[in-house]
Amino acid sequence: MRKILFIAYHFPPEGGVAVQRTLNFVEALPAEGFMPVVVAGPTPFGPTRVPIDPCLLDRVPATVRVHRAQQAAPIPSSYQRVAERWLGLSGVFSEWWVRGAQEIAATIGDDVELVYATMSPFESGEAAFKISDRRGLPWVADLRDPWALDEFTITPTILHRKLEMRKMERLLGTAALIIMNTPEASEAVRNAFPRLRGKAIITITNGFCEKDFSREVAERRDLKFRIVHSGGFSPGLDLWLRRKRIYRALGGAARGVDLLARSPLSFLKAVERWCDLRPEVPQNLEIVFAGQLTERDRAMTKDSAIARLVQCPGHLAHDKSIELVRTADLLFFTMHNLPRGERTRTIQAKTYEYMASGRPIMAAVPEGDARDFLSRCGTALLCWPDDVGGMVEQLDKAYEAWKAGRPIGPSHRTFVEQFAARRQAARLAQAFSRVLAL
Repeated sequence: MRKILFIAYHFPPEGGVAVQRTLNFVEALPAEGFMPVVVAGPTPFGPTRVPIDPCLLDRVPATVRVHRAQQAAPIPSSYQRVAERWLGLSGVFSEWWVRGAQEIAATIGDDVELVYATMSPFESGEAAFKISDRRGLPWVADLRDPWALDEFTITPTILHRKLEMRKMERLLGTAALIIMNTPEASEAVRNAFPRLRGKAIITITNGFCEKDFSREVAERRDLKFRIVHSGGFSPGLDLWLRRKRIYRALGGAARGVDLLARSPLSFLKAVERWCDLRPEVPQNLEIVFAGQLTERDRAMTKDSAIARLVQCPGHLAHDKSIELVRTADLLFFTMHNLPRGERTRTIQAKTYEYMASGRPIMAAVPEGDARDFLSRCGTALLCWPDDVGGMVEQLDKAYEAWKAGRPIGPSHRTFVEQFAARRQAARLAQAFSRVLAL
């Protein structure tokens, strides 16, 4: 069994989307001949904005050792981090995490053969580079988001974005392998950084845990048409809306990107209009926003004319969230909007679980891999993120199919199964083997 040092700041019992990719890999890699040794952030405790999900610890193999950084000082507040970003400083968190990861790595035996870092936070890559340099080992950069190439990312000014691009190119240039989680993101790295074109750059998408969809779920006994949105909408939206003009004026927000589309606003307007057109719908309708909502998301929902139809249970444990997804009559999610002809480089992780569920999906997404994948899964109804009329049309189509007891379309399982976690872990193991063979 070959040992891999896994730098993963986000790790169970932390819940939410940030841990799922790493957890899928850690759970499946031992069967592929690789044993992860995890270096994680501190265990969340006390009042925290980070979702806690202890049940995820049951999926960590007993043979996997997990080392946690000790939080000697409080993590900087969001206001401190914003100030550090404007000043271009590395920040207290960066220094603490990079140093802490190195100190832990120094206590781990010499039988580790490779260092792997899942990012964000992107400081994990800096830690991996320093550890690999000190120990004479190759390191692998796995980006869950495309960092400075993410059109959804907001920087204070265009200068900050260029500096972040330079930092990204410098750090990735030291990696033996770069992994992006969408084909579009891989292509963007090749195009943006000519110096990296000779570097091994591959795509391993996010996926879904097969066990989540093999368990029996209780059949619902209510007669409601239930629409489910799993997870939060956009945690960074509030700050962007407050400072939209200055961010755009200084070039910190990508031109033409509409972040407001990644909120419940257009969906709520569409449901309001749909209910006006179909007065019988409200008595049959139930909407669930299952996830951590920002104050603005909650305010949008509360101020909506259909607020009484919406349930907001907050963050749910992963198993409860999956149960809700698998028993929904319609799954919904939305992304930020882009000018027509431009393609997004990101895919929300829930996309893969939605497809795996086989349930009808209404996805308000721009052009890009997400739209391409959903158009092939067989169960998706697509519209644009700001197209309220299009949403009304798709809502009505899904509702009529529900009333008639017929599916939206057949789930194309052969296509969907390629995103199973065990297959993604096998691809990662093959990539590790290639790096170690060099």
